Amino acid sequence: MDASRAAILAAVRRARTEPAPLPPDDGAWPGAGDLAEGFARACAAAGGRCVRVPEAAGLEAALRALPEAARAARIYSAHPGFAGAHFAPDELAEPRRLAGLELAVLPGVLGVAESGAVWVDAGALPQRAVLWLAEHLVLALPAADLVPQLHAAYARLRFEGPGFGVFVAGPSKTADIEQSLVVGAQGPRSTTVMLVGA
Repeated sequence: MDASRAAILAAVRRARTEPAPLPPDDGAWPGAGDLAEGFARACAAAGGRCVRVPEAAGLEAALRALPEAARAARIYSAHPGFAGAHFAPDELAEPRRLAGLELAVLPGVLGVAESGAVWVDAGALPQRAVLWLAEHLVLALPAADLVPQLHAAYARLRFEGPGFGVFVAGPSKTADIEQSLVVGAQGPRSTTVMLVGA
């Protein structure tokens, strides 16, 4: 028994490979082109959509032009640049009030160009469940807050006390053992990033 165990462990040690090193934390953007272009490509690869908005003054018009916004009967907005919300944030004492929420417009804190992910400070939201209960999610992100990779993102994040935040990359996705991908089963069916000032 001991000989078998030793032989198995020796085989595992021989087969083990060294993990790939992390990319250097030199702040360099590993992709081709600028950060905004790389972010838009990565966002699309994650199943999301990136819409460039040249100026903050054009954000509301860009939001209203989205098909999801045009069809939505129930909209929640935690972003001051969009006045089309159907109920006030202080109405959200309980997540049940979000039943049937079709569109949520939230501010993003920073975006990661290599993955298309956006950091959302859910602790600053009146109800963090909005991130998962909305049918469609829109994240408004200043282009100046793009970073090249996760190293740079973690260097910028600050946690002064208890809180809650998440990286959001594209819509909700899940796959089973048969490799059938389902979008929107456990969260938003679509995610759009409005990159402002790009």
